[in-house]
Amino acid sequence: MTYALFRVARLFLGLFLYAVGIVMTINANLGLAPWDVFHQGLAKMFHITMGQASISVGIILVLLNSFLSEKLGWGTLGNMLFVGLFIDFLMFNNLIPIFQDVLPRFIMMFLGMFIIGIASCLYMGAGLGSGPRDGLMVVIAKRTGKSVGLVRNAIEISVLMLGCVLGGFVGIGTPIMAFTVGFFVQLAFKLFKFDVSAVQHRFIDEDIKHLGKLLSKSDSNAGTE
Repeated sequence: MTYALFRVARLFLGLFLYAVGIVMTINANLGLAPWDVFHQGLAKMFHITMGQASISVGIILVLLNSFLSEKLGWGTLGNMLFVGLFIDFLMFNNLIPIFQDVLPRFIMMFLGMFIIGIASCLYMGAGLGSGPRDGLMVVIAKRTGKSVGLVRNAIEISVLMLGCVLGGFVGIGTPIMAFTVGFFVQLAFKLFKFDVSAVQHRFIDEDIKHLGKLLSKSDSNAGTE
């Protein structure tokens, strides 16, 4: 029970820090990361917040991943919902500063990417499933037989193009983040000695089966009394 609570706490800390990193890259005002260009484009089109756009995209991706037989974890659903909620909470309350000078803005952007790397260590290390966007990358790589790197680049270029059409903000920071966020994630993994391949994820269907067995056992015990 204690270990389960630790995993949930680790998950939510990771999701919150992930939102912090995203808002830092947004507030740097140097251009948005590819997915955020898409989210902002949707936000403008439908007159919703960035967080709501992130949640909406997450819901669609979870449904798509499920249709394509990718296993979902509680962390997948948590990522889908809470990252967007945390983004709106941070932005509405102005909890992340905005700088005017260029140098602090670049520092904020790079620091934001590093925090995203730390957040990835935390939420992935909870072993409760990957996020909807990572899940899409994995399931397409499995289906096509292409490398994860190639699939990730194709997805990010696609959402970037869609975001541009919808009016999302593209700037000098956009290509920088597109090509360097992987480095910062890897740096965080190395500093915290986190091996993503060693994580054993627990998925929702496994919990449902386990609950079913417990209920069946309970019914059997009740019937023998």
